[in-house]
Amino acid sequence: MSPDDATDAVAGGAREPVVVDARGLRCPVPVIRLAAAARERGTGDLLTVWSTDPAARLDVPAWARMRGHRVVDEHEVAEGHEVAQERDVPQEREPAAAPSVWAITVELGR
Repeated sequence: MSPDDATDAVAGGAREPVVVDARGLRCPVPVIRLAAAARERGTGDLLTVWSTDPAARLDVPAWARMRGHRVVDEHEVAEGHEVAQERDVPQEREPAAAPSVWAITVELGR
């Protein structure tokens, strides 16, 4: 599933989440960006944060609980659907594996 497909999979495709792209950012920045996006939205809106930081899988649900929101979806984005960054890699060395990207969707409460 690509990051674009993640928005269609939530809530049976009834509502399309706003995506907060925090790939490549480390704790606490993914939650800070998610909180900033939440301030501009209302109850019932969906926000999906994309993150490569493993801590986000714990931090986002904790933030959601503390703020009266709920996590409605969490899944790993399929490899190969990430934004590719081109760079020169010496032939004798294979490129490093790309970090996992997690899509965590929160439904805003109060």
